[in-house]
Amino acid sequence: MRPHAWVTIPGVNTHPAPQPIAHYENFPVASWLCPPRLRAPIAAIYHYARTADDIADEGDAPAPQRLDDLAAYRADLLALAAGQPHSGRWPQVFDPLRPMLQAFHLPVPLLADLLDAFTQDVRKTRDQSGYADQAELLDYCRRSANPVGRLLLHLYGVQDETALTQSDAICTALQLINFWQDLSRDIPRGRHYLTDADCQAFGVTRADLQALQQTPNATQLIAAQAHMARAMMKKGARLVHRLPGRAGWELRLVVQGGLRILDKIEALDYATLQTRPTLKPWDGAVMLWRALWM
Repeated sequence: MRPHAWVTIPGVNTHPAPQPIAHYENFPVASWLCPPRLRAPIAAIYHYARTADDIADEGDAPAPQRLDDLAAYRADLLALAAGQPHSGRWPQVFDPLRPMLQAFHLPVPLLADLLDAFTQDVRKTRDQSGYADQAELLDYCRRSANPVGRLLLHLYGVQDETALTQSDAICTALQLINFWQDLSRDIPRGRHYLTDADCQAFGVTRADLQALQQTPNATQLIAAQAHMARAMMKKGARLVHRLPGRAGWELRLVVQGGLRILDKIEALDYATLQTRPTLKPWDGAVMLWRALWM
């Protein structure tokens, strides 16, 4: 389920998790692009979401345990929001988050939306169920992806509707790009993000997808999804001109990272049922060059 466009903050002093898990990040951003005063709240948000995602996504825990842990995690969030102590199960998350909630008035509903999405993902994986149509999938992205952008805009003091809409477009596009990039990994793990309606429209069966068969119809289906994600990303990209200084440059690289993954998906002729494209070190130069001309 991966929260998509995360900012890495390697220089921030945060409490390490007891059992750290290595994560692949599509769109890493150097810490110097983040204004110093916002590094602590951004790091707190990152570790909050990353840990919740790990509860839902990592290890061998059965679905009932994951759901119970996510419910306990939510209770700790609501306790902090009410000015009460947390349970102590995740001090590396909630100790740093507590002062950030107070100092920056972080919107708790956005943090809770992430947990709603992670809980939904656990249930769908448990039930081996997918998404009926684009409306249902985009509603999932609204809770799994869009809160991240809205939280960052909150920190930067940008709250007008145009900016929020553009941020939602970027975040949803990044989430969708992750889905189409990771089909070869997600489908064997019981995660189905190609919707029933889209599969039916392109004549693709669930059996074909489960077998990771890159049929011509599957290729056309994935291509259509990639084109939609690219259009959505471009729709939101004007937001880079609304954010001041380093924040605008940070977002330029995030946008270009997503578009670069789409380039790689296209170069594979959309065969992501069999191959997972990733960013290489030299892609950073391409992203930076394109960012300069946005």
